[in-house]
Amino acid sequence: MASRSHRRPPSKRRSVLVSAVGVAAVGLLLSLVMVLRPDGEPDTVRSAAEPAGHQSSATATTPARKPEPKKPKPKPKPSKASPTPSATTPSKRPSPTSAPRSSPRPVSGTAPLAGRIQPQVTYKGVATHYDAADGDGACLYGPSPDLMVAAMNHTDYETSKACGAYILVRAANGASVTVRITNECPLPCAPGQLDLSKEAFAKLAGLSAGRIPVTWSLLSPDTSDTVSLRYKTGSSSHWCGIQALGHRNPLARLEVRTGSGWSRLTRTEYNYFLSPDGTGCGGPLRLTDIYGEQLTVEGIAVRPDVKQATRVQFARH
Repeated sequence: MASRSHRRPPSKRRSVLVSAVGVAAVGLLLSLVMVLRPDGEPDTVRSAAEPAGHQSSATATTPARKPEPKKPKPKPKPSKASPTPSATTPSKRPSPTSAPRSSPRPVSGTAPLAGRIQPQVTYKGVATHYDAADGDGACLYGPSPDLMVAAMNHTDYETSKACGAYILVRAANGASVTVRITNECPLPCAPGQLDLSKEAFAKLAGLSAGRIPVTWSLLSPDTSDTVSLRYKTGSSSHWCGIQALGHRNPLARLEVRTGSGWSRLTRTEYNYFLSPDGTGCGGPLRLTDIYGEQLTVEGIAVRPDVKQATRVQFARH
């Protein structure tokens, strides 16, 4: 048996029935009016019953409008703070400060054949002192009347490439001295370190200081001397060692002339250039400094342990 709360009173059901009949009658009347109109335009009647802007699906004669294609959204512009890298944009060059002080970058175009010691570069290091005796050393130049000499640390000595170089040394107190490299300071001498003769060190500070901070740079001094050449003990037409002395600028190459041109000799740690099979011994020689200047010398016979003067010298830089 149905619950009382779900039953409708009879009066309400009759009123609903009467309302439904009334609505149907009004709809029939409107249909007759639309059919009997001579102009056949039902839109006026429909518009009174339908909400504004709504389009009835019963209008078969009016084609539905195609939806307009959506315009593509513009691409966002790249942020100025982080631009897109271009393939033609060169990569950033490394900062010069990233280079270690013991091996500074070479000055472009000034000395294409220079090694670790470059012109126009100031090096930092320390200066110590030693008893240079007669001024001879690993470069095997022999005794020197001038004791303003120094031993270059092993790294910057660079297999005797520093031999004969003139170096201007400056102390923190403003004092300076010019020395010639005639010797090698073995490890633990650090890169940048100079071991000066006692005579040279005394120009900068008292010997009791023992070790002082310095800066130094390569010189191309004024001189009236010319280059000399010397053949090593035991040299002959079958084997020879050749040494250059008194050159203004550091020496980069020593070559001998052969039937096919100039042949470069290998440099030793004791500052001689060797021809192990005798090629070029006693013939024309060609010297090249770190700046690329070349000097040709002829008429130097194989005379071991004899210093033979030439008439040439490298230009000043």
